Amino acid sequence: MTLDETLPEGFAYLDAIDPSIQVSLRYCSHNNFIGKPIEGYRSERVIMTENAAQALCKAQTMFKKDGYSIVVYDSYRPQTAVNHFSRWSQDVCDQKMKAHFYPRVDKAKVFELGYISKKSGHSRGSTVDLSLIHESVRLNEITPTSRVLNDSFEILFLDDGTLDMGSSFDLFDEASHYQNNLINDEHFRRRTYLKEVMGACGFKAYAKEWWHFTLEDEPFPDTYFDFPVE
Repeated sequence: MTLDETLPEGFAYLDAIDPSIQVSLRYCSHNNFIGKPIEGYRSERVIMTENAAQALCKAQTMFKKDGYSIVVYDSYRPQTAVNHFSRWSQDVCDQKMKAHFYPRVDKAKVFELGYISKKSGHSRGSTVDLSLIHESVRLNEITPTSRVLNDSFEILFLDDGTLDMGSSFDLFDEASHYQNNLINDEHFRRRTYLKEVMGACGFKAYAKEWWHFTLEDEPFPDTYFDFPVE
């Protein structure tokens, strides 16, 4: 494989390494917590460090043995996008996507609560947000459905065809923490399976987001990149 010359050294397009991995790059669409494409995302191609992409390919092989495929929601994230998130959090009048993504969280506190970071690990290129889907199934258009958590709070579950993990990608809520009392045992078993396979392939999990994994030996641990996703 030859790395694309338009990318910084050490980075690669995921589809050049493993085209079997499905992609739903949410920040290149309107299906995200801001409700419009995020600055810095100009293409739906997933970019990662080559090391992380190779490790994810290994995970895909393991998941496929059990009949699943990875679905990537985000990976490399330019600092430009993080800055867009920051400006959004300060606009208290914009509550467009509250019901879908932060129904009981004050958007001004999303950084303080650890759901977004002003210096994101994603910008180092070796972090990935993902879920699983049955290998024979393709992603579908998102269908919001009502769901009542174990504390009786109602959320919207954004069904896109992936495995039901108890909460949707980017739901800023305790229900999205890897372990909590708001989801049922089956959802927790699926999260545990995801975490164990990703861990076996060199990724560490993030306690507040079941979908978030970072390569343990990331090649650029102190560098935050800002080239566009294109």
